[in-house]
Amino acid sequence: MEAFPGKERLTILRRLIAYAEKVFQLSNSVVAGVVDRRRQPRIPASHIVKSVAALFWTRMGSLNALELAAHSSFFRRWLGQSVCSADSVGRVTALMDAEGLRRGIHHLYDRLKRNKALPDQGGLGVAALDGHESHASYRRHCPGCLERTIRTGQTERTQYYHRQVTLMLLPGARPGCDPVRLLLDHEPQRAGEDAVATALRLLERVLGSYPRGFDLVLADALYSTAPLFNFLLARGKHVLTVLKDDRRNLYQDATALFAAFPAKAGSFRSRKCLWWDFPGLLSWPQVNVPVRVIRSQETRTVRRQLDGKDETPTSDWIWVTTLPEQSVSTGRAVALGHQRWDIENHGFNELVNGWHADHIYKHDPNAIECFLPMAFLACNIFQAFFALNLKPQIRKGRTRAFWSTPMAAEILDGVNPTLSP
Repeated sequence: MEAFPGKERLTILRRLIAYAEKVFQLSNSVVAGVVDRRRQPRIPASHIVKSVAALFWTRMGSLNALELAAHSSFFRRWLGQSVCSADSVGRVTALMDAEGLRRGIHHLYDRLKRNKALPDQGGLGVAALDGHESHASYRRHCPGCLERTIRTGQTERTQYYHRQVTLMLLPGARPGCDPVRLLLDHEPQRAGEDAVATALRLLERVLGSYPRGFDLVLADALYSTAPLFNFLLARGKHVLTVLKDDRRNLYQDATALFAAFPAKAGSFRSRKCLWWDFPGLLSWPQVNVPVRVIRSQETRTVRRQLDGKDETPTSDWIWVTTLPEQSVSTGRAVALGHQRWDIENHGFNELVNGWHADHIYKHDPNAIECFLPMAFLACNIFQAFFALNLKPQIRKGRTRAFWSTPMAAEILDGVNPTLSP
């Protein structure tokens, strides 16, 4: 399908859409399978998904902002009609089936994998798991909201919030290209359950769809639990998490070993390191295999901006993992432990601060569950376009956020201000 036929020069947004149609078949495969519970829909659900994708690509930040540009000639050419009202977008999304969006993300993964754009890391496929709280409110709430009591002085108030657990694929970089990190799926946390139970439900669904998508899961100390370790081990996957003293026996035994054995020198990036690596520990009997504990004391030099003096702060990291030392060296395991931060830096932080993914576009549990994978779709397509399609000379000196401005200008340029919305 040719999104914008003709010989006119393609601007950046049209280039993005043309790339998505050519490589991923955006209209025919990615969004065509998205459905909702309306009996006789006048507006296809796929139009809603494409409109919301444009909202995220241009960082509009709200459905009302999208409605102001609804009559742009850009949308009439791309969708064949204007964008529907903000209320209609929210209402349709509240009735949308999230499984169709998940299948769309899987189609992106499948096409990128076939195009060898998702290389593994030295024979190891890596994914990062973490939870994120999207918003909190003392007044607005819906049936899917979690509740907690906040004490301020002598006053107690009920706070409502939404939290979800997300899984992100962290492939290696191809020569000359930035790595294409792929947001795979998320799972809302339900009332009365913890983040680990949510993560297990998410992993069970993801491993059913991506059985060979990754070999190792990276996670924070919150997920250092025997049920999660055993769940992944039973499915042939490894896990690496931060170790803290809440795993008391294992932590105490590891601390005693750190004191009894000398460290070996190493380096990570520009930091000087001292490493301890103890495989085959049996201090966590709830896990079905012996575990490996790795410690890295890292010293780096930073120059204070205030007085120009150099400082050498030291950080101390401890991880527990099921990775065998024969195939994954200490240095590589340390690098993998730090790579867990990619889901924070390139996932949540970018989605929230750049893509307005935490904005509640429609306060409905199903709408919130669907808007996030729509953000994942838009973000994944843009990341692939930026890394694999734009030439290095065009990308040089321009951040990803830069391109939202010309894309928004392209839509607004097609708005006739004399016409009423």
